[in-house]
Amino acid sequence: MPGTSDSSIGPTAHLQALRRHFHSGATRPYAARRGALKALKRAIQRHGEALLAAMHADMRKPRFEAYMADIGLVHAEIDHALASLRDWMRPEGVPTPLALWPANSSIHPRPLGVVLIIAPWNYPVALALAPLVGAIAAGNCAVVKPSEDAPHTAAVLENIIAEAFCREHVAVVQGAGAEVVPPMLGDFRFDHVFFTGSPAVGRRVLAMAAPQLVPVTLELGGKSPAIVDRSANVDLAAKRIAWSKFFNAGQTCIATDHALVHADVLDAFIAAMAKHTTAFFGEDPQRSPHFARLVNDKHFQRVARYLAEGRALFGGQVDAGERYIAPTLLTDVPLNGKVMHEEVFGPVLPVVPWKEPEEVLAVVARNPTPLALYVFSRNRTVQRRFTEHIAFGGGCINHCLLHFGNPQLPFSGVGTSGMGRYHGKRSFEVFSHLQGMVSASRLLPDPGVQYPPYSTGKEKVMRWVMG
Repeated sequence: MPGTSDSSIGPTAHLQALRRHFHSGATRPYAARRGALKALKRAIQRHGEALLAAMHADMRKPRFEAYMADIGLVHAEIDHALASLRDWMRPEGVPTPLALWPANSSIHPRPLGVVLIIAPWNYPVALALAPLVGAIAAGNCAVVKPSEDAPHTAAVLENIIAEAFCREHVAVVQGAGAEVVPPMLGDFRFDHVFFTGSPAVGRRVLAMAAPQLVPVTLELGGKSPAIVDRSANVDLAAKRIAWSKFFNAGQTCIATDHALVHADVLDAFIAAMAKHTTAFFGEDPQRSPHFARLVNDKHFQRVARYLAEGRALFGGQVDAGERYIAPTLLTDVPLNGKVMHEEVFGPVLPVVPWKEPEEVLAVVARNPTPLALYVFSRNRTVQRRFTEHIAFGGGCINHCLLHFGNPQLPFSGVGTSGMGRYHGKRSFEVFSHLQGMVSASRLLPDPGVQYPPYSTGKEKVMRWVMG
């Protein structure tokens, strides 16, 4: 039966209880996994209003955005897993080479054991529970570490998990990550660690997991550009880029970090950005109920410093008391400035003009690998040129953000923007060991070629079979 989470969970008795529960086999049957996913969905539904209120308390997140990108996304992941779980669990038959006959080969997904999920603050529900859906579907026990920077949401998540799962199946650990994660990773060997957050913290998590050879999935960030070609529908591009940039006040790992706009359409793009931003949030976005706030003073001060690195064509207003920074379009930014080298993660959009595609490639190459790429162009040759010559995790043509919402698509970084992938079946696979098995026949006699003593004739047969 569901129990209470343990905010003081550490590398002691409770973690060992999770291990014992996993070894009991209770989490492995199809019915158990399906029942756990349904229980999680019911608990989220019961606490839905509390989650919306908590996210608003943590960062003034608008209800619509909180449901769409946090709660609704988790519902979609659960529904997809429930519809697909039996197929995911089924062994997959694969061809067997002639050299191994008579036998058949198959791949069996096995649960890993006890996994650790470390979530960030910007989408505190989705980025804690979407990986958990995969871990539960795969038959694991789990520890979830919500972000201490979204404390109201973290408290509701603890209640949801306590209601949905017994404490030996899924546990919650609360507190500052720097204080609670190192002891756990130092004294208890998790079977997988799933971390979403900044590259700097991701490196530390990877280093902490390395001594015990714990595999790690890292979903990090990076400077994700939107490239606007002169063939694009500029008005539509500006509308969609403004939406992606100012959604959650820019605190989105796959938000448009900066816009690289062809010089021929720069003026039209700037005018369209101003028009659509006003349509979204009014003449005074600070009064809009549809615009979030920076999560804490540290992040507010970091983003506010970027305003001095360019010229604000619109926006630029700040209010430290509310941790408010207006939706801002910044031009005349130096390519060697911090705003063009650090992930902005706020409602400030640097805009850089270009004339030749090589200029775009050079700007992107100055920074670590982007997590996302958005190309706005009617020209398929232009689309292919940028998507084939830039390494990036995932993205969209003529839109932004949408790829994250499709559970059929793998979501991942590449290079410095992350390692490993999840969503849908990939979440199931990241928390599974895909075990290869060969089942040899007991009814047909062995051909005998592989057994000593060897001979020239056996070698000829072996070479013919193996090529």
